[in-house]
Amino acid sequence: MSTETIRELDAARITDAVEHLCIQANTTLPDDVRAALDAAQAEEPWPLAKETLGLLQQNLCVAKQKDLPICQDTGMACVFVELGQDVHLTGDLTDAVNEGVRRGYEKAYLRKSITADPLQRVNTGDNTPAFLTVHLVPGSGCRVTVAPKGAGSENMSRLTMLKPADGVQGVRDFVMETVRLAGANPCPPIVLGIGIGGSFDHCAALAKQALLRPLDVPNPDPYYAALERELRDAINATGFGPQGFGGATTCLGVAIEHKPTHVACLPVAVNVSCHVTRRASAEL
Repeated sequence: MSTETIRELDAARITDAVEHLCIQANTTLPDDVRAALDAAQAEEPWPLAKETLGLLQQNLCVAKQKDLPICQDTGMACVFVELGQDVHLTGDLTDAVNEGVRRGYEKAYLRKSITADPLQRVNTGDNTPAFLTVHLVPGSGCRVTVAPKGAGSENMSRLTMLKPADGVQGVRDFVMETVRLAGANPCPPIVLGIGIGGSFDHCAALAKQALLRPLDVPNPDPYYAALERELRDAINATGFGPQGFGGATTCLGVAIEHKPTHVACLPVAVNVSCHVTRRASAEL
């Protein structure tokens, strides 16, 4: 490959993008999630649930007007970088991302929630390090996505290693069991990212990645798109409702990502997200 095709990208641009995206994602709900909330309120038959959905929307409006976080838990900074293989990055990517998180959380007075050690529980003071995922892709582009993830929903997430004989019914049962165990804890209405296949670690990554897909974009495979709809409807039929007060709106959407796996494996991961499913992206 000729060096003339290589694009130089200063890591400082990634820092600036991450800083902006941390603030944007924490103060503005994505259009698809907002639209799902609007539709849910319009169709919700239970008065208390309808009122609760209205309060959630009012919170979004106030946050936008006053440039405040849409949730007090401004989350772990989960950062996804799709880096073109024809890009030469000038500077260290990890350092650039962490500096962007540091600046964004300081500038917007966002809550810092990261501990330097999982057992000794000492706060890092600036919400770093970010939880960085990098994918090399064809071309010379660079797409950065920041998806802050709060702990209330993250704590309800689960992974299991099913037997292949458990099949799709085993997947259904595990997802519904996860929802029942979670109850009102993840601040429903929830969004579920589901990973099926891969290895133990790849399956969990698939579930997190699934949350990046807009709610109005189904899985391109009709089989999995149908399973997404089936699970969403089954979850809404549980009657937990918004914030656990009862009603027909427990789940705004289900997204499934899948990949090949070992003949003896059927890994399934469910990454639970709340109605504040936040993400913001930029192309550099």
